[in-house]
Amino acid sequence: MSERSVSAVAPDGVPEVRPGDDLAALLLAVTDVADGDIVVVTSKVVSKSEGRLIPGVDRDAAIAQESVRVVARRGPTSIVSTRHGLTMAAAGVDNSNVALGTLALLPLDPDDSARRLRTEITARTGVRVAVVITDTAGRPWRQGQTDIAIGAAGLTVLDDHAGREDAHGNPLAVTAPAVADEIAGLAELASSKLGNRPFVVVSGLGDLVLESGRHGPGARALIRPATEDLFGFGAREAVVRAMAGDQTDQAYFGTPASAAEFSAALEQVTGLAAAAHRDGHVTLAGLDSRDSRLAPLAFAHGWTLEADGHESDTDQGIGARFRPSTP
Repeated sequence: MSERSVSAVAPDGVPEVRPGDDLAALLLAVTDVADGDIVVVTSKVVSKSEGRLIPGVDRDAAIAQESVRVVARRGPTSIVSTRHGLTMAAAGVDNSNVALGTLALLPLDPDDSARRLRTEITARTGVRVAVVITDTAGRPWRQGQTDIAIGAAGLTVLDDHAGREDAHGNPLAVTAPAVADEIAGLAELASSKLGNRPFVVVSGLGDLVLESGRHGPGARALIRPATEDLFGFGAREAVVRAMAGDQTDQAYFGTPASAAEFSAALEQVTGLAAAAHRDGHVTLAGLDSRDSRLAPLAFAHGWTLEADGHESDTDQGIGARFRPSTP
């Protein structure tokens, strides 16, 4: 197996970026790019160049404006989903590395910003490059933050290993490195958070760079669909949303649980055995449908509580009947 070398260079000398500035010109004034390089750019300078700056009078209002859904809230900290589909603290609204009294919002469409910057760099240099736009985010269950890719162009953002084998012959089924995020983290190490180096050129990963003119799916491809998200709400919020039973929240609880899984949940909560039937329904004897535990439990599992058992069912002791919902 041949050696592999990857390098990341963060050039100095980039002036303060202002609305309307030409990012491609600023980059090429401080460094060269070669075929197969990946240009990594902080979202902050993209936001500045695109004029995504507002007075920082009401940060909470700015967060609400940029959010489409609150995932969790603890005191002043809000984890939200943005219009881009990103789930992050404060919707990416930030007051660092901007003038005092100013807030920076994320680019309106980071993938489009990456495509336009890539097109400009290629037009001026004639070389094949990829572009990644980054922002800083926390991770569930982990302290600290790291940079992730929120926009990308010309890059294989997810390296799916399904169908491959490891060195021992074991088949790989779910391994899919999020290489765009890994590149973002590498670039942040090279630039450092307070280094005033908004551009990083990563070399040695040319096999991940697409041919010029083919931009690929962008960083949006890294966003997990709502129905596949096992943690669509914070712990407290999940309880509240299940109790509220708003149908617009159904997708964030995932696809309907199997009859066996839902029956087990019913038994765990009520202490009574549930029965799964061939017609796809689940029934529970010993409680009627007005028991306050049943509707939220059904909602959280993607099921719907229909009503008390029909007269023909009463003799069988059926108290509540459930069917799978469709998110």
